[in-house]
Amino acid sequence: PEAFELLHGQVVALTALTDDLFQLARSDLGQLNYKMAEVDLWRLLREATDQFQSRYQKSGLELSLVRESSRLTSTVWGDSDRLRQLLNNFLENSLRYTHAPGRVEVRCQSVGSEWIVIIDDSAPGVAPEMLERLFERFFRVEASRSKQLGGCGLGLAICQNIAQAHHGQLRAGPSPLGGLRLQLILPCYPR
Repeated sequence: PEAFELLHGQVVALTALTDDLFQLARSDLGQLNYKMAEVDLWRLLREATDQFQSRYQKSGLELSLVRESSRLTSTVWGDSDRLRQLLNNFLENSLRYTHAPGRVEVRCQSVGSEWIVIIDDSAPGVAPEMLERLFERFFRVEASRSKQLGGCGLGLAICQNIAQAHHGQLRAGPSPLGGLRLQLILPCYPR
């Protein structure tokens, strides 16, 4: 049974790697399908964080969502499935690499004609010289944010492609909570 469980885990990891490589290759060729429509970003954030709440609690992490905007609508022009994939990747990474007890804060704010989604997590952080490399393919920060948990360094590269397809940007920096800050910047809709 132990050997079977080990093999199953390796097959799952290889399948995930193959899927990520396939998505990245399709994205490079401009073949990722995007079904663009008006998307309520705040609703998408609520759904994504709600989906992760129980896993965060089991891991000894607090996950909170804060809206920092007086706008009544939080719409962007995008593909809700791809944006959900991006948010899920961010939340999965924070769950995977944040030490317990810790916390992760997701903030949504409007600045001018843009929506900014900020995900801050607590320690450990990423060395400043490595921040720019986070979105490179196959790059992994082993020393400071590794819990010997999987990943092959493609998730944030895929997220970068998704953000660019939405005329957006991704940024990484130090978090005031002691870990990593990831920012997704998207144009408001209507523009």
